[in-house]
Amino acid sequence: MSAILEQLSAVVIEGDETKSPGLVQKALDEGFTAKEILDNALVVGMTEVGIRFKRGDMFVPEVLMSAEAMQTGLGILRPLLAASGAEMLGKIVMGTVKGDLHDIGKNLVGMLCEGSGFDVIDLGFNVAPEKFIEAVKQHKPNIIGMSALLTTTMRSMGHTIKALEEAGLRAGVKIMVGGAPVDREFADRVGADGYGSNAPAGADLAKQLMGAA
Repeated sequence: MSAILEQLSAVVIEGDETKSPGLVQKALDEGFTAKEILDNALVVGMTEVGIRFKRGDMFVPEVLMSAEAMQTGLGILRPLLAASGAEMLGKIVMGTVKGDLHDIGKNLVGMLCEGSGFDVIDLGFNVAPEKFIEAVKQHKPNIIGMSALLTTTMRSMGHTIKALEEAGLRAGVKIMVGGAPVDREFADRVGADGYGSNAPAGADLAKQLMGAA
């Protein structure tokens, strides 16, 4: 790996959002393509962040700082990636389900997925089944990610999957679920394709669902 890409990857790991845009521009000036910078610097950095978080060597505030550093760099690359038609790993529509206002865990999963090379459409929190359906029709994602932090809102995951089935959209997408009260048994019961126990596990699951892990 070149020195500039190694430096950019290190800045992401350190969570220094002030340096990443300048380093991205410098890498572009040196002749690297937007996709090369994404794959060989930003994704490499966020992958290491996920490994350290899973190992217990990094904590949520540090991961959020790293994600912000990745996002500020990605802000420069997005229009270039779109213009070049660069192929992303996949597209994910993500949201915290109806009745639930908690989104830190969902945001972490989304940031780690984006750092892994996914195009992430974040619907926010308190997302009704109808809004998921609209998003699937509009964005045609490969994966839907649903989060819940309350036992009282978990059932919305099942309602959303049922609504997708009734709309004839379920077969075209993979569904992953997560959140504090959610477990693998519940995921199987509501008909999800997978369950992530924490943010790095959710990002790893997304890659598995795309056959990239």
